[in-house]
Amino acid sequence: MFSAPTLVSLLLLTVSKTVVASPCVAFDADFNLLAFGLNGKDWNAGQQDSWTSGSASDITTSGRPPFDGTSTTCYLAQFFNAIYFMNADKSNPSDVHIYDAGAKAWSTQKTTTGNFDPSSFNAILDHDTNVFYALSHNELFFLDMGELKTANSSALAWQDIEKSPYPDSYQPVMALAQNHIHFLDVPDVPAGSADIFTASFFQSEGVQQEFAFIPDDGSMTYVINVENNSTKTLAGPTTKDPKAQYAASITALVQLDSTGAVSFIPYKQGDDSTNAKAAWANVAKIAAAAPPGSSSAVSGSASGTATGVHSSGTGVPSGTIQSGAASPTSSGSANKDNGAMSNAISVGGVASALMAVIAFLQ
Repeated sequence: MFSAPTLVSLLLLTVSKTVVASPCVAFDADFNLLAFGLNGKDWNAGQQDSWTSGSASDITTSGRPPFDGTSTTCYLAQFFNAIYFMNADKSNPSDVHIYDAGAKAWSTQKTTTGNFDPSSFNAILDHDTNVFYALSHNELFFLDMGELKTANSSALAWQDIEKSPYPDSYQPVMALAQNHIHFLDVPDVPAGSADIFTASFFQSEGVQQEFAFIPDDGSMTYVINVENNSTKTLAGPTTKDPKAQYAASITALVQLDSTGAVSFIPYKQGDDSTNAKAAWANVAKIAAAAPPGSSSAVSGSASGTATGVHSSGTGVPSGTIQSGAASPTSSGSANKDNGAMSNAISVGGVASALMAVIAFLQ
């Protein structure tokens, strides 16, 4: 069921919401924390050991989207040190905006949608193949980004794979681990919980093994290890915000709340004692540059739909993986036509009381 280990990459959360403006947080391939669309600008807070002091650097440049979409999400293509943005421009919701983090340059990739609805979908980015998989109106689609860090002049096409096996009422909650897409809160699978946000943790090498999720009440942070089917608990975020977005690096889980405040909890994979004592703290560098409460903060309502992070969507030292240090197992859209959805499993421990998982693809 699992594919062979390869170097991993980052994926970000898909959070459905209605917004006035829609900022986003992501990591680049060196695990610098980037915040986009806060106070109308974009910011680089650097690596984790510098987050609690100083001020983030302004990286705003021409060609960027307006970050006014209804559900802006961002995803790191780690092998190419590029960040992809969906729904960052309400006037052009089908565009995928690309930020080349190495060149600090923007470009806009046009797409053709067919039956895919850019106003209603939930998606993850598989980082070994660099292919988006999305559910839109209960139909599964893919968009192959190839090796793009600068947009093509010709449009990319959203391809319809098949109907999903879920009822039309299912609101997808998606995470990525071991190169599998996990669907949480699946109907008719025991003990599913609504409204869960997820992100998965990077490794220094090999595919991601764990992902984190936070219930809407923010009571705890749960980390599921898909290798040993175990669940660990960390402190819940200080801000209990069902509208928050989450992203993860190797050693931290980051929250962007609905006021525009950014906070994090450190994480060390395999060290339960250290993780149990970990506490959330503000990313002071971003607060100094873009104080919370600005008009560009996330607003509106969230459905709790989420996207995992390919060893990101959430442990090892920050900056261990360097840009261009490895290439993906395959550069195309391997297995994109498989479409097989099977192996419903519970994740054990606390997780079995909150969610169910269906793994498919690869």
